[in-house]
Amino acid sequence: MSDDDQDRKPSKPRTKADTRDRLIDSAIETLRTRGIAGTSARTIAAAAGANQALIFYHFGGMEDLLAEACRRTTERQVAKYRDRFATAGSLRELLAVGREMHAGQQAEGNVAVLAQLLAAGQTDPALGKVTADGLALWVNEIEAVLVRLLRDSPLADIVDPPSLSRAISAAFIGLELYEGVDPAGGSTALNAIDQLGTLVELVEELGPLSRRVVRSKIRRAR
Repeated sequence: MSDDDQDRKPSKPRTKADTRDRLIDSAIETLRTRGIAGTSARTIAAAAGANQALIFYHFGGMEDLLAEACRRTTERQVAKYRDRFATAGSLRELLAVGREMHAGQQAEGNVAVLAQLLAAGQTDPALGKVTADGLALWVNEIEAVLVRLLRDSPLADIVDPPSLSRAISAAFIGLELYEGVDPAGGSTALNAIDQLGTLVELVEELGPLSRRVVRSKIRRAR
């Protein structure tokens, strides 16, 4: 036996978990580079270096594989920004996190994946549910921040955190897609959202008497 043979270590056998992970990562990358039209069991398996029959063995079919891929990539992204969400002390700071996240999602190509899933979900109820479930992870995270930030705000009487969290999520999704065709317009829209954050801060900084007046007017308006 040569020295090279003695030094060469046997390769570690791949486990079922390894194969599942490779297929999931390949599904995400295939969506990112080929789009939904070019995403199939064959293209995903080829990217993963696996037999396409393993997709059906591990996931039962493409629908469940794409669902798992969407869930996993969203969980990773949510976890990446969770600490930043937790330290946001105002709506403007939350919007700043949104800007940072927005830039990161574009740079990593995740906006392209989301665009493909959103488009396919319009005509495919199964993919629509997959995408909605993934977006719900973001909505829930943002809702928790809004509940904390608005708890003692004079705006608490008129703002519904679950609804507002969906509105914010929808706004950023729309901007991510819109910027693909009009980058300058998307930037302007983000600035407008920041201005709304400034307006909320001004209300928050009012003195006790003014805050009571605002609360009273809000209640009457409702």
